[in-house]
Amino acid sequence: MKSQNSIQIESQHAIIVDVVGPTGRNLTDPFVAASSFSPPRGDADVEALRSPALADPPQLPPLQPHQSDAMISSRDPHALFSGGGISFLTGSRAAKFSYGYSSFKGKRPSMEDFYETRISEVDGQMVAFFGVFDGHGGSRTAEYLKNNLFKNLSTHPDFIKDTKTAIVETFKQTDADYLNEEKGQQKDAGSTASTAVLLGGRLLVANVGDSRVVASRAGLAVPLSIDHKPDRSDERLRIEDAGGFIIWAGTWRVGGVLAVSRAFGDKLLKPYVVAEPEIQEEEIDGVDFIIIASDGLWNVLSNEDAVALVQQVTDAEAAARKLIKEAYARGSSDNITCVVVRFDSSYWGHCLAKGRNRIMIINGCKL
Repeated sequence: MKSQNSIQIESQHAIIVDVVGPTGRNLTDPFVAASSFSPPRGDADVEALRSPALADPPQLPPLQPHQSDAMISSRDPHALFSGGGISFLTGSRAAKFSYGYSSFKGKRPSMEDFYETRISEVDGQMVAFFGVFDGHGGSRTAEYLKNNLFKNLSTHPDFIKDTKTAIVETFKQTDADYLNEEKGQQKDAGSTASTAVLLGGRLLVANVGDSRVVASRAGLAVPLSIDHKPDRSDERLRIEDAGGFIIWAGTWRVGGVLAVSRAFGDKLLKPYVVAEPEIQEEEIDGVDFIIIASDGLWNVLSNEDAVALVQQVTDAEAAARKLIKEAYARGSSDNITCVVVRFDSSYWGHCLAKGRNRIMIINGCKL
């Protein structure tokens, strides 16, 4: 499993506390924390990790922020990885949010999910980026998005002054760049891109395909994206107008192949499968947290179940891990990845007092 857990900190002006670094989990019970980042040193250590007599999981040792990729990639590829952090935008402790992420290969033979959490300074403003990328036909597209999508967005010349346009253009251009780079390689590879951008008092959520973003508002589940499925009437019409078709092959599929109607990559299905995001806006007042997850979670958990499950879990990383564990217990057969972002009420009160009170939701593509 390639390293997926980088947290990019690109400005010393943000006050950032990385509360839990990336952590592998024991394969025997991947949801119990391993006792160390180092491999077990002997039979006694191995037996201690496996022993059913342990009433409580071993405690994690103190971690240095941002563990190296080499350390992460050296761990068991079947392990669950999770971590998180707390950040204060533009150096103000009133602008606090916390985030946690968790990712698990699950029952699939290979891992095609990637995720990204990044804090950057763009034109003097601190911006937080969060993303889940669910690959298909291999991991190449998802890995490319992890490494390039937020970088491209943050360097768009109009990112701050016209964020909506910047996101749409960046999605399209990143897709074009990927297809050009791949040329004749992996023509059937693609990925979702379910992302959220926190910029001042705005939350911009970009969802690609059937990955999904769901918010909790006063305990109620509020979908912030609509899955891009071929049987959606508007999507079917768009595909047919472009000269494509959908047929039933176990589920509705574009060209009889792809079960989502929008995605990055999938060169053989262009121009029917597009990477253009849909955009929505919502009032941010009263939003407690958001969940960004691949369909390995949503295939077995409803929006309402997911929100209820972690409503009282104040630690974002623990919430993400709990969602992964529940999805696996309910029989998810896919890779499972999610990011949870919790908003401090004093932060949103601060933003609302300044008249910044909207969420912009961008629903993009996946497969």
